Formats: sequence, C-alpha cells, structure tokens
Amino acid sequence: MSLPPPSADPKSQEFGTAFAPRFDGAGLVTAVTIDHISKNVLMVAHMNEEAIRQTLSSGYAHYWSRSRASLWKKGESSGELQKLHALYVDCDQDALVVEVSVEGHGTACHNGFRSCFYRVVEASDGRLHLRMDDEPLVSKDTLYGGTP
Repeated sequence: MSLPPPSADPKSQEFGTAFAPRFDGAGLVTAVTIDHISKNVLMVAHMNEEAIRQTLSSGYAHYWSRSRASLWKKGESSGELQKLHALYVDCDQDALVVEVSVEGHGTACHNGFRSCFYRVVEASDGRLHLRMDDEPLVSKDTLYGGTP
C-alpha cells in the first residue's frame, strides 16, 4: 500500500477522497494521539509513511522516533500498546489525529502518566512555573524494568 503524493490542487487535497499526507522536509507528519473514550490528548509524535502503513495494517499505533531515527511501535517494550480506533487527517493533510485505546496500565507517557500532558503552565508573581495536574498510573520502573 503506497500513499499517493499530495495534490497540487488545493481543492483536491482539501476536499478529495485521496489520502495523500503532506510530509515535511524530513518525511514526517505530526500525529496527535487521543483517547478513544475521553478524547483527551495523550501524546504528540510524528509518523512517516511506513509508520502510517504499519498502523493501518496492524491496527496498533506506530510512530517515527526522531531521537532514535527508527520506527517505533508504541508500547512494544512497556506493554502499553495503542489499539487504533480511527485515523483522522486535517483539512490540508499535514497533521493526523490518532484515536486509540491504551492497553496495559492505560498509560501513554513513558513516565507512567495517562497522558504526556500532565503539567499545567501557570504564572504567578511574574514568573512561570509548572503544576502537576495528574498522578502517574504506574511507575516508570514498572513499565521499563528500571531502564529509562
């Protein structure tokens, strides 16, 4: 399954039926992952064409790890697999929303939190600081056996 190139015609790209993501210069598209039930944002990652193909063919979310420069099946080492429910593309096809249910303990974050967005930015006394907005569901050591 090969993805067609983006259309040069904005109307076709934005209203047509061809799934033709607009990858950036590194061959990536931003992927916002949300929970199937709550619709809360779980994480933001990137996908290349192979990650999209693997996600659609396996039914589990795959991403491109920029730091490791490799394909990554989310939850493969932690057991927190992300079962795909839907894959959405935005109007000009340069961003995706990956709707999933998380297996295992239900964590999307490598630090054991339900979501990677567990801190809120707040301003007080002219300074910015972070406030914890959630508690981890499981320890990082439990997820990864003591490895980062």
